[in-house]
Amino acid sequence: MGLIEPVELTKPSELGPVHFIAIGGSGMNGIATVLAELGVPVSGSDRQDSKYLRALEAHGARVHVGHAAEQLGDAETVIASSAIREDNPELAEARRRGLRILHRSAALGSLMLDRRGVAVAGTHGKTTTTAMISQVLTGCGLDPSYVIGGALTGASTGGHLGGGDVLVVEADESDGSFLQYPAEIAVVTNVDPDHLSNWGTAENYAAGFLRFATGERLRLLVISADDPGAVTLTAQVRAAQQAGEVDLEVVTFGTSPTADVRITDTGFAGTGSAFVLRRGDAGGPVTLSVPGHYNVLNAAAAYAVATWLGAGDADVRAQLTGYGGTYRRFQLVGTVDGIRVFDDYAHHPTEVLNTLIAARTGVGEGRVVVCFQPHLYTRTRDFWRELAAALEQADAAVVMDVCGDREDPLPGIDGAMVADAVTPGTAHVTYEPVWDAAAGTVADIARPGDLVITVGCGDVTKVAPLIVAELERRSAERR
Repeated sequence: MGLIEPVELTKPSELGPVHFIAIGGSGMNGIATVLAELGVPVSGSDRQDSKYLRALEAHGARVHVGHAAEQLGDAETVIASSAIREDNPELAEARRRGLRILHRSAALGSLMLDRRGVAVAGTHGKTTTTAMISQVLTGCGLDPSYVIGGALTGASTGGHLGGGDVLVVEADESDGSFLQYPAEIAVVTNVDPDHLSNWGTAENYAAGFLRFATGERLRLLVISADDPGAVTLTAQVRAAQQAGEVDLEVVTFGTSPTADVRITDTGFAGTGSAFVLRRGDAGGPVTLSVPGHYNVLNAAAAYAVATWLGAGDADVRAQLTGYGGTYRRFQLVGTVDGIRVFDDYAHHPTEVLNTLIAARTGVGEGRVVVCFQPHLYTRTRDFWRELAAALEQADAAVVMDVCGDREDPLPGIDGAMVADAVTPGTAHVTYEPVWDAAAGTVADIARPGDLVITVGCGDVTKVAPLIVAELERRSAERR
């Protein structure tokens, strides 16, 4: 796939009719929504129907299921992501016609022109932190625009055009897209090597974050004081400050005694938490209804951004308490006979580990049963040992085969690598390579009181409702 280098941005009013290839994708539907709300003629296609396509249609977009050259219509600009292959018929037709072709990051960057941009980056936690900032600013009356990689709970898309001057975006580092955004505020939740098929080495990956955190338009960097990679990055940024190379404010957050926004007195109960946030003389208690220490950290980052933008301390903490989560982030799918079924997007080993730790906190006396689908052959090749170690936090693990998405299979790389590497005596592991059998396999294992969670950023998300349906079917048979 490779890295995307920044390009000169075009104002939305100059794009003409815009066509999105894979318009329903998590990184695309929000951009398309905001452009449509700006009055730009929007069309697009996706390989399958979804609630996002229907929501975009309600916003006035012309949408298609499946890809075909003629669907470009009168488009002058075509938007594609890194996942779109060169032989896609719509991309090929756009090249033949000489249309303007932009990577999705250039389209998102164009929305930030003439706005106060907040770009949220990090290996983990981008979506939730972006959503928290957006919801907090909205609740505090700043009416921001936002583009999130997952819809807020109750929302139909990941994008919204607000009346204020702030635009909050999820800044994807996987292909270097985060370097495209002319942001005023940058957030770095953590730096943990990933996407090495694009970046090559962990050192290159970290260097990309340094470029992001020292962008020429930045006035504020909000960054973790706990994460080792972020701590190293902070030291590099401070060295650049001392050398006169950058001029920005740095605000750190975390449990570290050195953090500017400090987290203390954290307690967990069920799938929520309570803690105290302090910055100087300001701050106080916060409660969250979403699980895990990682969400406490995300909330601290959101607090730092919102208060810097002028929102009141007490108002920000109250809005955090009301945060209801986002699609596919520890999302409750259903409950059957005391078995709760959740779905989560975690796919990097650190994310899987943190998700299962959160599940352990919230399960009570029951067991944690995870249905995990490795994502991408290259990531499985690079991190199969670490993924297996993360699964050891569960009582039982069903491991599916790899979801390759944009990648072709690699010889010898499959889900069995992960399943076989789980240490005996930890999680009881079942390797289930047949996708259609996964829901039944999980239902065979689950029992009342268990917390079942499907984990991965591929089509494992479709397994969660199938598990609920299978549990309901079996429950009905027992009556």
